[in-house]
Amino acid sequence: MKKATFTGALTALTIALAGCNGSTNESNTQSANPTAVEVSKVTYPTTTKKPVVDSYFGTDVVDNYRWLEDDMSEETAQWVKAQNKVTFDYLSQIPYREDLEKRLATLMDYEKVTAPFVEGDYTYFYKNDGLQNQYVLYRQKNTDGNATGDVEVFLDPNTFSEDGTTSMSGVSFSKDGSLVAYQLSHGGSDWREIVVLNTETKEQIGAKLVDVKFSGISWKGNDGFFYSSYDKPKGSELSAKTDQHKVYYHKLGTDQAKDELVYGGTDAEKHRYVFASVTDDAQHLFVSAAVSTSGNKLFVKDLSNKDSSFSTILGDTSSDTYLIKSTDEHFFFVTNLDAPNKRLVKVAKTDPSPANWQDVIAEGKDVLNVSTAGDFFFANRMVDATSQVTQYDLNGKKVRTIELPAVGTASGFSGKEDATKVFYSFTNYSTPGSTFEFNLESGESNLYRKSPVDFDASKFESKQVFYTSKDGTKVPMIITYKKGLELDGDNPTMLYGYGGFNVSLMPRFSSTVALWLEQGGVYAVPNLRGGGEYGKAWHIAGTQLQKQNVFDDFIAAAEYLIDNKYTSSNKLAIRGGSNGGLLVGAVMTQRPDLVQVALPAVGVLDMLRYHTFTAGAGWAYDYGTSEQSKEMFNYLYGYSPVHNVKEGVSYPATMVTTGDHDDRVVPAHSFKFAAELQDKQSGPAPTLIRIETNAGHGAGTPTSKIIEQYADIYGFTLWNMGVKSL
Repeated sequence: MKKATFTGALTALTIALAGCNGSTNESNTQSANPTAVEVSKVTYPTTTKKPVVDSYFGTDVVDNYRWLEDDMSEETAQWVKAQNKVTFDYLSQIPYREDLEKRLATLMDYEKVTAPFVEGDYTYFYKNDGLQNQYVLYRQKNTDGNATGDVEVFLDPNTFSEDGTTSMSGVSFSKDGSLVAYQLSHGGSDWREIVVLNTETKEQIGAKLVDVKFSGISWKGNDGFFYSSYDKPKGSELSAKTDQHKVYYHKLGTDQAKDELVYGGTDAEKHRYVFASVTDDAQHLFVSAAVSTSGNKLFVKDLSNKDSSFSTILGDTSSDTYLIKSTDEHFFFVTNLDAPNKRLVKVAKTDPSPANWQDVIAEGKDVLNVSTAGDFFFANRMVDATSQVTQYDLNGKKVRTIELPAVGTASGFSGKEDATKVFYSFTNYSTPGSTFEFNLESGESNLYRKSPVDFDASKFESKQVFYTSKDGTKVPMIITYKKGLELDGDNPTMLYGYGGFNVSLMPRFSSTVALWLEQGGVYAVPNLRGGGEYGKAWHIAGTQLQKQNVFDDFIAAAEYLIDNKYTSSNKLAIRGGSNGGLLVGAVMTQRPDLVQVALPAVGVLDMLRYHTFTAGAGWAYDYGTSEQSKEMFNYLYGYSPVHNVKEGVSYPATMVTTGDHDDRVVPAHSFKFAAELQDKQSGPAPTLIRIETNAGHGAGTPTSKIIEQYADIYGFTLWNMGVKSL
């Protein structure tokens, strides 16, 4: 799932060991493709069935592997250990797996530097020397507005743990830059700690805040800050339900137990995602409250009056609305209220109700995203899932259209109110990201930093096509490959998708994708319904009782690639993570004949019970729940991957991937799906599960683990496509 932000778009979770009863399930690792080379036979760990029966609207559903949901049990831990042994034994026999790992290490071994930003008397930037597990935060002293001092390390997360699995996020400076608060995650968990430092001395102020989850950090002067969290659940912190989000105020120098509850915490009105933000002038506190990953209420409080209470701007969750700028007289909001493709509005602070909103940038035919810097707004519109950027003044008058280097994704264009320049990055699937410096007044754009990655982009190309889905809907897809590609139906192809939670897949360069392309692979990404590429209507068309549209769009994308001779079923792999893992699980169970390899990652795979874990109930806007109605239950039951693995079916070669610390989409989804596949697979292809230990949903994953993961994924994929050598 997509992580929650202040915008309200939270967008985006044992069995006995082998030999316990003497039975085994065996699979020949040779794929259905007759040219594949056999590694060895796989003997899977025996997964004991312990049936639990649930009744939904008169239908009994048997769950044989409910016990795998207990992430605190020794039995589950032993099952994980046994499954990993089988998987890694298999992967170790692929002769070119180490070559893939070495090449990916080379592709990732280059200096990566983010755009600089000014806080107080310093200019800060993040840098990774190449293969460091985590980015390091550096700084330079400013003189006359320019960074002239010696570069020094400010915070190095690589020193926080020996194996690099402690990551840093959510770094927030006080307005004068004298204080900083940052969040720490251990082992990839969404549960965080907050540490506060004096930026000049780097001394820690007070004790760490603990048990923080899905939170921003917004300072109120230098006295303290607002943050969000849930009550720590009883039982497992990695899987127990959390559905009452709250905003707290932490005053520096006081114990966390004394933190003031600012919003939430009443049984009468529960919100799963609540976030606080203080305006730049420190005069107002905004709170966004949501019950799901789409739609939010919006409240404001006058901080200059200690006796003031919250005023309601939006009292229902029918829209997504957030503050982007505050001036002396006006608030500026980005909203999809009465504007499915979004608009920018302004309103007098004296009465900010929607009836008084005035358009600054009106809704258009393309989805609008807005950032601000100085006295300007930047409208970054998605035009068929690629960027088009226009600069406006505060009255909505167009200043200029910004010329981008090519067709792709531009991001950034954000700065403080006194900014005279901003930075933005540009990338696409075959172009490594470059950073540009943009002068707000003149519009001059200059290359600031070019990526030094060891990849020759001139040898590759991307093109966008539009194909027809099952119901006649036109869907865009970007296909990337080596120039001169022969359309003979024999190219290894990776089809990647997501299709949910209003998430838009924009073209971006990735070293891991570059590795695939270098092996002669085709990389294809369709913009499925359920995403946000064409606004709210496109999102809604892939939700709840229309979720099958997403799967049909993905199937049609695969058929397009086959029909147009990019590849064939024997050389096609499908991959997706989180909601995309659901996509892969649903498509491989509905059309097992369509592809050679299936790679569901950290997937939502048990659609009858997803809402009972952690914050999963908040995903009901997209999915609906099995308890919602008989119609909704039947619909979910009809495509839920865990419940649609059938006896006597030959499924593609499958490697399920997950992390044992994933507390967003709990690994039980993947455990149960893998157990069903291993029990029922009738074909010769292997069905494995790779469980990364001390890892979560993906954010903060150390570089070393990323390299190992993708060497395994690509090795498994190519081997089961019949590729004998590279």
